[in-house]
Amino acid sequence: MTDILLDTLPSPATPLIPVTAADLDAWRSDQSATWQSWLNAADFQAKPGQFCLLPGTAGQLEAVVVGVDPSDVPWQLAALPQTLPSGAYCLDSDWDQTHREAAALGWALGAYQFTRYKTEVTVPPSTQLFIGDDADITAVRALAAATLLTRNLINTPAQDLLPEQLAEITRTLAIRHGATFKQWEGDALLQHNYPLIHAVGRASASPPRLLELLWGEADAPQVTLVGKGVCFDSGGLDLKPASGMRLMKKDMGGAAQALGLAQWMMSSQLPVRLRVLIPAVENAVAGNAFRPGDVLRSRQGLTVEIDNTDAEGRLILADALTDAVEHQPDLLLNFATLTGAARVAVGTEIAACFSHDDALAAGLVQAAQQVNDPIWRLPLHAPYRDLLDSKVADIANASSGGYAGAITAALFLQAFVPRHIAWAHFDMMGWNVRARPGRPEGGEAMGLRAVAAYLQQRFC
Repeated sequence: MTDILLDTLPSPATPLIPVTAADLDAWRSDQSATWQSWLNAADFQAKPGQFCLLPGTAGQLEAVVVGVDPSDVPWQLAALPQTLPSGAYCLDSDWDQTHREAAALGWALGAYQFTRYKTEVTVPPSTQLFIGDDADITAVRALAAATLLTRNLINTPAQDLLPEQLAEITRTLAIRHGATFKQWEGDALLQHNYPLIHAVGRASASPPRLLELLWGEADAPQVTLVGKGVCFDSGGLDLKPASGMRLMKKDMGGAAQALGLAQWMMSSQLPVRLRVLIPAVENAVAGNAFRPGDVLRSRQGLTVEIDNTDAEGRLILADALTDAVEHQPDLLLNFATLTGAARVAVGTEIAACFSHDDALAAGLVQAAQQVNDPIWRLPLHAPYRDLLDSKVADIANASSGGYAGAITAALFLQAFVPRHIAWAHFDMMGWNVRARPGRPEGGEAMGLRAVAAYLQQRFC
């Protein structure tokens, strides 16, 4: 990361000039006859992402002009790190500091590649960017590192990221930042009253766990992050088809995002008491797997009838959320790749958000708009709670119908969070199904920058 974004202006450095299509004619008219001829020969129209290498009098690279879309912050320069010639570049624009820092974030994320399992790796150009002496590059690096951690964890297959590996990653993160780490594993979950986490994960050869990271001053405002850590989801006895199982290494995307956000909070020294809870399981098939029709008692005391074993994420979150609210946090956020219904509602590139706190929801949506990290608030429509009624238990883990699946899942979680707790639930894809500048196909943080912006505004 330190090689991608430069703290000081290097010598030499090639000017990088962003131009919009609307400003192209005026900008071009101020350039030399040589540059104008070169731009005409290259048919440069300042389309977003289009760039042109501009020569000097001796044939050297003198500058680069790139077309940008004014609304596409922070991705305006994100395609360039892997396409420009190797070298150092300095941003030559009148953008304000916030805009330049956003562009630097896009540049850093645009350089990302996941190559852990590649035998032969195509080495991208070594491109570096300087955006000005007044920029807070340390802050940009911290946010980029949080996103890259999230991506790397989601992209890692379950063979190398089951509950025990996720525990070690969380432990290492805690040690690095002076936080404390604790975990409850296997039958200890029953002894300490986390029965739903144990039930979902007990069929795996990798024992289920609840992971806790604790950081910050004890008297600071308490922020608790809960992340769904289903390291692989077969669907359990309600087995998924092959097509539905193919990407289920990403079902711990909520845990990945909670850890990425925690890393950012600790690196940024956010003045809060941070608590992270990750229920980490594999939803596997074995003789001791939980079954459709089973009735399980939650940590809170509510009994849950299992309508579908593939609705397991909300079960493990229920116990973790119950633990979280026992400590009365000032803010409680949970992240989960929870439902396909949310993808039907908002697509794969927007994180659905639910909250029973209107002020919190409004603040998150406003922050998301400010940093162009889209989230969309969906309703906690109380009448749909009837869809989770059970004839033999307090609540069912899924409705038998096919409607309002994201809402009923959120309503299930809400049953474990009292209304006086400021709580928001993010139902996210955690995966880019198409490649875009700065956002390659694969694991993705969704809403992380929005939440970071909200936390800065609220606590700093």
